Amino acid sequence: MSKHIANLIRQGEHQTLDFKHSISDSKKIARSLAAFANTQGGTLLIGVKDNGNVSGVNSDEEYYMLEGAAQMYCKPEVKFEVTQWEINGKVVLEVYVKQDAKYLYKAPDNLGKYKAFFRVKDENIVATPLQVKVWNAIRYRKPVKIEFSNKEQTLINHLKGNKEITIDQYSRLGFIPRRDAENTLIKFAVLGIVNLQIKEDEEVFVYTKKADIL
Repeated sequence: MSKHIANLIRQGEHQTLDFKHSISDSKKIARSLAAFANTQGGTLLIGVKDNGNVSGVNSDEEYYMLEGAAQMYCKPEVKFEVTQWEINGKVVLEVYVKQDAKYLYKAPDNLGKYKAFFRVKDENIVATPLQVKVWNAIRYRKPVKIEFSNKEQTLINHLKGNKEITIDQYSRLGFIPRRDAENTLIKFAVLGIVNLQIKEDEEVFVYTKKADIL
C-alpha cells in the first residue's frame, strides 16, 4: 500500500479527512465538497470504509458521480483535484478540495433545500445563522471601528485569561444587550482577534495568536 494513503487511513476521519465506501448519492457528496471548501479544505478517500478497510471503487463511475456532485449540486461549483491509487488491486480515489473564502458554498440538505455546510470534526454540519453572519462580515468586510471602551477591554481581558467566550457570556460579563455582544464579537472576528468555532454543539469565539499584540 502507498505510504501516503496508509498514513491518511491511519489518521481516521477528522476535520479535513473523510472516508467514503462509494458514491451512491451525489447530493450527499456535494455536502462534503461544500463543507471542505467552506472550512479548512480537506481530502475525501473514496473506496475506503469508515473503519479504514479498503473496498475499492469503479474509478470511471465514481468520477462521474463526483463531477456531477460538484457541478450540479454545489452552488457555486466546487473545484477539486483527483489522484487515483491502486491498493492491492483495488482503486481508491483521493479527492482534494481547497478552502475557498471567495464564496459561501451550498449543497442540498435532506429536504433538498440549498444550505451552506461547514466541517465540524468528522461531520458536515449545516451552517448556523451566526456562522453565515461571521462569514459574510469577513468576506464583504467594511472598515471596522472599535473604540475599545471599558466593555471592549473587559472582553479582551476575559479572552486573554480564558481564551474563549460565547455571546451570552459576553452579554452578561459586559452588562450589554445580546445583539450588541454579538455585533462586537463579529467585529473582533473580522479583525482576526477571535475565530468562531463549534464546540460540543455550542458556538464559541476563540482567541487567536494574532490577538497577542493587543
